[in-house]
Amino acid sequence: MTLKSRSMIQRVGIAVLMSGMSAGAAAQGIMSSGSTVRPVVAQGAPVSQSAPTQPDNSPAANSTIAELQGLIQARGLNELRTTYNGNYGASLLFRAEDLVYYVAMFQQKNFWRVVKTTSEQQAEQLYRNFVDQTVQLADVDIRRIKLDAERASTEKLISVNESRLTALQNDLNVQRQQEQQVAARQDQARAEAAALANDRQQAREQLTTLQRQIRALEEQQAKLDAVGTQAPGDTARRGR
Repeated sequence: MTLKSRSMIQRVGIAVLMSGMSAGAAAQGIMSSGSTVRPVVAQGAPVSQSAPTQPDNSPAANSTIAELQGLIQARGLNELRTTYNGNYGASLLFRAEDLVYYVAMFQQKNFWRVVKTTSEQQAEQLYRNFVDQTVQLADVDIRRIKLDAERASTEKLISVNESRLTALQNDLNVQRQQEQQVAARQDQARAEAAALANDRQQAREQLTTLQRQIRALEEQQAKLDAVGTQAPGDTARRGR
């Protein structure tokens, strides 16, 4: 790579990249296998003045990490490559004025390893090594994210099934209550039917008795009527 070609590399915002890492890596940068390089800010965007925040045990001023942070503050770097894996990432940065490469590995907003070299081949190899390390480091986080999602999904299914079970139990209880009520009504109806049948039989017997009595009285009345219609002479002759 010539100095002219390097100087034509578009400058990008490494600090903006780092400040958005915490949210962007979790939402967009998780890779299931391997590592895919993707820019986080548009090419040609200026480097932000705000460097990524460091923990309380920030490196001393005389360190490669501090030197990299100072260059970021001064917008003295070009970002060539950046790869995210979960909360971890690796970047390959280039200072065109003296042909120096910086290879950095970070976790969320914090640099924890930076290598400075003038060898392009070494820088590319280090970058690939760092990317491979971020893949391994991110595996635990990625697995945790997936397990947490599966747990939440399982808990949701448990809730749905518990609700379904409760509904089925309530349906069964209502069905059993209805069956008991139906059985009670059936018993009552059978008892009433038996009582009505007995009443009907008694009524029929009473009717038969009354009808016999009526027929007997009618026969007696007919005989009396027949005697009353005979002539007096006939009666006298019969008396002789």
